[in-house]
Amino acid sequence: MRAILIIDHGSVKPEANHMLTCVANLLQHMVGDSVLVRHAHMELAEPSIAEGFGDCVRAGATDVFAFPYMLSPGKHTTRDIPRLVGEAAKSFPDVTYRVSDAFGVTEQLAEVIAQRAGIEVVASCGLTDGSRCWDSAQRSDSCGVACSAHGAERMARAT
Repeated sequence: MRAILIIDHGSVKPEANHMLTCVANLLQHMVGDSVLVRHAHMELAEPSIAEGFGDCVRAGATDVFAFPYMLSPGKHTTRDIPRLVGEAAKSFPDVTYRVSDAFGVTEQLAEVIAQRAGIEVVASCGLTDGSRCWDSAQRSDSCGVACSAHGAERMARAT
């Protein structure tokens, strides 16, 4: 069975940690019962990444997709979370796993910002625009792996 483990930083504020529980519940509703959805915090709150990973496995997961619920490719998403997930996975050698990039540059997040600002989106991205680099100088390496152009390159290589 596949599982999605959503991971945030964790907070000293209970309401911030509870929000991740709500996100996990929403995603569980959206993907249905054939996929497990669990959550974990990198630090400052429970469940830890090791506890969240173990919970996925105990619930029947044989493949865990760890998603850093963070915007950009900082040290937590590129170093800390992959390391902590890898350490948790060592206890379950028969379980496969992978760690996703952070949200990065996506049309969906831009739409949320416009919506929250009360601004109508007047142009959506098609296949070409949705996978292009949005840096004004077109330096597709300036955002690292979070760049939408890099995501398009990875998708093209996978097919």
